[in-house]
Amino acid sequence: MPVIDQRTREMLRDELRKVAPGTRLREGLDMVLAAGTGALVVIGDETAVNAVCNGGFHIDTPFTPQRLFELGKMDGAIILDRDAERILRANVHLVPDASLPTNETGMRHRTAERVSRQTNALVISVSQRREVVSLYLRGRRLTLENTEVLLAKANQALQTLQNYRGRLDQVLDRLTHLEFDDLVTLGDVAEAIGRFEMTQRVAREVARYIDQLGTEGRLVQMQADELSAGIDDQYQLLLRDYTADPALRYATAVLLRLRDLPLERLLESDAVAHELGLTASDRAEHHLRSRGYRVLAQIPALPSTVVGRIIECFGSLPALVRASVADLDEVDGVGTRRAKLIVNGLARIRAHTSI
Repeated sequence: MPVIDQRTREMLRDELRKVAPGTRLREGLDMVLAAGTGALVVIGDETAVNAVCNGGFHIDTPFTPQRLFELGKMDGAIILDRDAERILRANVHLVPDASLPTNETGMRHRTAERVSRQTNALVISVSQRREVVSLYLRGRRLTLENTEVLLAKANQALQTLQNYRGRLDQVLDRLTHLEFDDLVTLGDVAEAIGRFEMTQRVAREVARYIDQLGTEGRLVQMQADELSAGIDDQYQLLLRDYTADPALRYATAVLLRLRDLPLERLLESDAVAHELGLTASDRAEHHLRSRGYRVLAQIPALPSTVVGRIIECFGSLPALVRASVADLDEVDGVGTRRAKLIVNGLARIRAHTSI
C-alpha cells in the first residue's frame, strides 16, 4: 500500500469528520443504507467535478438528510458543495477519465475511485448490494465501520497508548538520570526518540477513530487527551537537546522527518543520528551531552528567553548542574531569586529520577 503523505493524511481526517456520527451527512447516509438503495455522492472541488459531470439537473438547495435519501433513489450521482451544506446537482452521470487506474470491480465504485483520482473531491459510494459506505480521496479508499466496531477498536488502541505512555515515561526518567551523570549515549537518545514516535503514532490512530466516532467519541477523546498530555512539547525539547542545531525551526524539521521514518529505521541508531544531523561516525555507544532544554522546562517560572540564555552560557546540562547561584546570577535575566530556583529545581529533579 502506498505511503500517505502528511497533507493527504490531514485531508482524510477533515473529510472523516464530515461523515462522523452526529453529522447530518452521516444521518442521510445511514438512511440510504437502511433503505438499501445505494448512492454516489461527490463533495467539493466543484470546478473539477463539473468537468466530469454529464446530464442531471441543477438544484442548489440546502442539504438535509431526507433530501439526500430521496435523491439517492435515482441512479445518478449527487453533487454537494465543499461543506456539504448545499445540494448542487442530482441524477448526474459522472464521466471520469477511463484510463485512470482502479482496483474496484463494481461500476459505482470504479467511477468513485476514478473521480477521486481526477479531482480533489471526496467521493462517497454507498453499496446497495453489500451495504457498505466507502470514502475515496485522491484514489485512497476508506470503508466506514459501524459505531460498535469503532468503539471496540478505539478502546483497544487506548489501552495500547496507555502502555506506550507508561514505557515512554520510564525511558525518559532513565534518560534524565543519565543526563545528570553525563553518561548519555546515542543509543539512549535513539531509544527515547523511538518511544516518542511509537506513542505518537498510536495517538494518531486513536485520533482517527475519534474522527470517525464523532459525537460518540467524546469519552475516548477525553482519555486520549489525558494520555497524550505534554508529549509534543517533551519530544520537541528532547530534539533541541541533541540535534546538531538547537534552533526551534531545525528541531521541528527533524521531528517532521522522524514522523515519516519507517518504524524499523527508528530502531537503528545510525538512522536516528543522520536525522539529528550528527556525523556518520556516531555509533550507538557514542557519548552525547544534553543541552538541558527538557530538564529546565520542568522548573516553573522560567521564560523561554531566559532558558535560551542559560543554555547559551553553560552549553550543556552537566555544566549547568555544576554552576553555583552566583554563576547563574551573572546570566542576563536570571537574578538571584531565579538562580536559587534553578539550583533547587535541578536538585529536586535529580533526586526524583531513578535508573
